[in-house]
Amino acid sequence: NSGVMSLLRPLLLDVVPTIQQTAALALGRLANYNDDLAEAVVKGDILPQLVCSLSEQNRFYKKAAAFVLRAVGKHSPQLAQAIVQCGALETLVICLEDFDPGVKEAAAWAIGYIARHNSELSQAVVDAGAVPLLVLCIQEPEIALKRIAASTLSDISKHSPELAQTVVDAGAIAHLAQMILNPDAKLKRQVLSALSQIAKHSVDLAELVVEAEIFPVVLTCLKDSDEYVKKNGATLIREIAKHTPELSQFIVNAGGVAAVIDCIGSCRGTVRLPGIMMLGYVAAHSENLSMAVIVSKGIPPLCTCLIEEHEDHIKAAAAWALGQVGRHTPEHARAVAVANVLPTLLSMYMDTRSSEDLQVKATLKNILQKCTYLPALEPLLQDAPPNIMKYVVGQFSKVLPHDSKARRLFVTTGGLKKVQEIKAEPGSLLQVYINTINNCYPEEIVR
Repeated sequence: NSGVMSLLRPLLLDVVPTIQQTAALALGRLANYNDDLAEAVVKGDILPQLVCSLSEQNRFYKKAAAFVLRAVGKHSPQLAQAIVQCGALETLVICLEDFDPGVKEAAAWAIGYIARHNSELSQAVVDAGAVPLLVLCIQEPEIALKRIAASTLSDISKHSPELAQTVVDAGAIAHLAQMILNPDAKLKRQVLSALSQIAKHSVDLAELVVEAEIFPVVLTCLKDSDEYVKKNGATLIREIAKHTPELSQFIVNAGGVAAVIDCIGSCRGTVRLPGIMMLGYVAAHSENLSMAVIVSKGIPPLCTCLIEEHEDHIKAAAAWALGQVGRHTPEHARAVAVANVLPTLLSMYMDTRSSEDLQVKATLKNILQKCTYLPALEPLLQDAPPNIMKYVVGQFSKVLPHDSKARRLFVTTGGLKKVQEIKAEPGSLLQVYINTINNCYPEEIVR
C-alpha cells in the first residue's frame, strides 16, 4: 500500500549483488503472500527484468529470481500464463542445466508451479524442453532436487494421456521406479504420486508402469510410517487396478489385495480412501476377483470404515466397495450380508444428514438383488423405505416357495407378520411379491 513495489524494482538492477538478491527475495515473499500482490509484480513490469537476470547473474541471484517466478505463478493459471508470456520458461529450462543444484531446484520448482494449473501450461513446459532435463534431475545425488523434479514430472503428467506419454518417452518410469525404495519419505511420496499420475490415464500407460517391476516393491510402501507414502502407494495400486481385470489379477497374484486390506486396517481418515476404492475396483471386474477380496478378509475392514469414519465421502467409498463385492452372485451377497452391514447401510441411506453421494452409494440395491441369505434380510423388513422394501420382499418371494425350513422360520420370527403390515400400492411389483409370499402359506396363517 505504501508503494514498495516501485521502490524494489530499481534495486533489482543495483550494482551491489546482495542488494539485488535481497530485493528479489522481498518481491518473492510479497508475491507469495496472495494473488493481488503477485498481480502487482506482473503489472509493475518486473518479470522481464527477472528473466533477463536469470540468464546472466550469479547463482544466488538466479535462485532468488526463480523464487519470485514461482511465487507469482503458483496463484492462478492467468499469473502463470503471464510468466510464460514474458519468455521465462526458456530461461528456467536453461537453469535446469546449471552446475549449481540449488539453481536447478529453484528452476524445477518454478516450472512445476506453472505446469500444475492446466494442460495448456503443462504443454508449454513440455514444448520448452523441460522434461528430459527433469528426468536428468531425478538422477542427481541431491535429495531435495530429486523431490522437486519428481513432483514437477507428476504435475506435468496429471493432465492428459499425451502429456504423461511425453514424460514416459523421456525414460522417466525406470528412474522413478528405482526410487520407490529410497529411505527419504518425502521423495517416496513424490515418486509414487508421479507414477500414479502416469498410470491413471490408460491401460497402456498403466502396463508400462507395471513392467518397470514396481511389484512387489510398492507393497512395502503400504507399511510405511509416513501417512502420505501409504496413501500415495495405495493410490498408485488403485490407478493400475481400475483399468482391466488382467491388471487387477496381476495385483492379486502379487499379494496386493491382502496388503491393501492390512493398510486400511492400520490407518484412519483419508489415508484409507484410495485403498477402499482399489478394493471396489478389483471386486467390480469379475466374480473371481470379488471372491479374492472376500477370501482375503476384505469385508470386515470395509465395514469398520463405514462405522468409524466421520466423513461422508469415505463412508460413501466403503459403501460403494461393499456393493461391488456383493453384486455378483448369491454367495458374494451372502458374504457381505453375514457381516451384518446391511442395517448400517440402510440407516445411512435414510439419514437426512448423509450427503447425496453417500445416499446413492448406500442404496443396497446391488447386494439385495443377489442376496438369498434371509436372516440378514429380515431386520430390513422393519425399517426399509418402499423403494428398498420391494427388493427385500422380492428376495423373500424368490426363496420362500422353494425352502420349507425358511418358510417355518419366517412365521416364527415374525417376518410374515411384518409383511402383512406393509402398505403396497395395488398392482405394484411390491404387491406381486407380497402375494407370492402369502401364497406359500395356508390362508388362516396369513390372516
